[in-house]
Amino acid sequence: MDEFHLPLRVEVDPSKNLNDLFAERVASTPDGVLVEHKSQQDGPWIPLTAREFDAEIVAVAKGLVARGVEPGDRVGIMSRTRYEWSLLDWAVWAAGAVPVPLYETSSAEQVLWILTDADVSLLVVESAAHAAVVDEVRAEAPHLRELLVIDDGAVDTLVTGGTEVTDDEIARRRALASLSDVSTIIYTSGTTGRPKGVELTHGNFYELTVNAVADLHEVFSEPGARTLLFMPLAHVFARFIEVLCIPAGAVLGHSPSTVTLLEDLGTFRPTFILAVPRVFEKVYNSAEQKAAAAGKGSIFQRAAKTSIVYSRALDNPRGPSPWLRLQHKVADALVLHKLRNALGGQARWAVSGGAPLGERLGHFYRGLGLNVLEGYGLTETTAPATVNRPGRGTKIGTVGLPLPGSGVRIAADGEIELQGIQVFRGYHNNEAATAEAMHDGWFRTGDLGSLDDEGYLRITGRKKEIIVTAGGKNVAPAVLEDRIRAHPLVSQVVVVGDQRPYIGALITLDPEGVPGWLAAHGKPTMTLAEASKDADVLASLDKAVEKANKAVSRAESVRKYRILDTDLTIANGYLTPKLSIRRSEVLKDYAGEVDALYEGPAQD
Repeated sequence: MDEFHLPLRVEVDPSKNLNDLFAERVASTPDGVLVEHKSQQDGPWIPLTAREFDAEIVAVAKGLVARGVEPGDRVGIMSRTRYEWSLLDWAVWAAGAVPVPLYETSSAEQVLWILTDADVSLLVVESAAHAAVVDEVRAEAPHLRELLVIDDGAVDTLVTGGTEVTDDEIARRRALASLSDVSTIIYTSGTTGRPKGVELTHGNFYELTVNAVADLHEVFSEPGARTLLFMPLAHVFARFIEVLCIPAGAVLGHSPSTVTLLEDLGTFRPTFILAVPRVFEKVYNSAEQKAAAAGKGSIFQRAAKTSIVYSRALDNPRGPSPWLRLQHKVADALVLHKLRNALGGQARWAVSGGAPLGERLGHFYRGLGLNVLEGYGLTETTAPATVNRPGRGTKIGTVGLPLPGSGVRIAADGEIELQGIQVFRGYHNNEAATAEAMHDGWFRTGDLGSLDDEGYLRITGRKKEIIVTAGGKNVAPAVLEDRIRAHPLVSQVVVVGDQRPYIGALITLDPEGVPGWLAAHGKPTMTLAEASKDADVLASLDKAVEKANKAVSRAESVRKYRILDTDLTIANGYLTPKLSIRRSEVLKDYAGEVDALYEGPAQD
């Protein structure tokens, strides 16, 4: 199959906008809880009803209007994921303006580009440190009139300053936009080059979320549905969920730090979560290491295997055998329930995107009671374009079917192309890039994939990242990288070999994973440099590479690898904020390490 479509399930009046979507939630359940937040990290979750949250939004919107924000103006938000981010987002929309997110890890150069390209007139940042970054380039951004700091009382300042603005003015502004108008400009983090501003419309978010809720109501709108956001709200994935909670009737919470994430999950107790595969890998690896350190490694391994076998049996029409059900019950009592509890105890669903999760982890989590629905999308598609569905609608190892109102097709060269309600309007101030990204009304994703006979999409690689060896073999690095990175010792992997005689890999050790692995294997504490030379560590990495190589042909297999002395992180510029590798930067700065892979004979 080369093309597959699904029709719209919910049609939306073209004159509507996101403020109307929010108003419907307030009108239907004014006294139902919409948001829970904390006033301090170790404090309780404070509920806000839809009516109360709406009142706070209006108060902040009045402050924006009083400070000169006009309809269509661009208002920047630069902060970690927190309650105030969502409050400001909806307040900017209520003021008739356009929010422009900036990653809180952005450099001064990146901040300057977004401020000037989007003509941001007012910017709200989280901290004094963020303000200092902005101050480095503020003289070069003359359109920026004002800078407010959340930690210095920005929200209170806006509320206090807006008391003279009337409710009627906010009501007027809330009604100005239609589905076709720009709702936000999100700058793609990009793995190369200057970020492009993706213009997403009110319709992109409105139509996509109401249709997603209709199609996955078991996940998003079951009684008591609630989710905790910990992905960056500057990224489209979390932003989509922020909006989706409105028509779903779900409760939204925010966790600003990975340090407190497990604690927040435990107290907030979400019913569904969203994350990238690396989060699920780390939860699994951490649990495995803790079990091994406690002398219960074999028990964990048996329980994990049982969970995977049990999940696979669920796909069989006959289901798990009575004996397997008993084994699974024992595994749950000994191990699996502990992982559920670590996620809050009532999470039944998760949506994973950004990279392949892998069949092993997909089955493992489903076996313990967390159904991970893999999806696929980009900033240009307002996050999800395809997603697996609950129950029989899930095919582990695929990224599912198109959402209603959209379609997917595979071009002659294997590239995935997308069409539908979620596809962006265009790149801001960049008609040439917009034209290049489109093909006969279809968005060219740059990813490679295939469709099965039922329309399920499988991702096979990134078009621009395909490695062509000296022997002419095309190799998709993601297949190998995802498998090697699943090892608890590994943080990042970059597969190399373009125009080289064979495939190699650069590997970095995980600063969080190494100590636990060493303890679990009865080894003394080591620095990462010492661990990179340890015989047992190297032997374990050899096995990880060998296992990954089983997924590919001999010509595609990793023959040699080298361990880098520095991890690849967002801070040092080798990862994008959504944790994608900036491959060109790594290859440029570690050219010597790549060359060293091809000195001497290849490993057999």
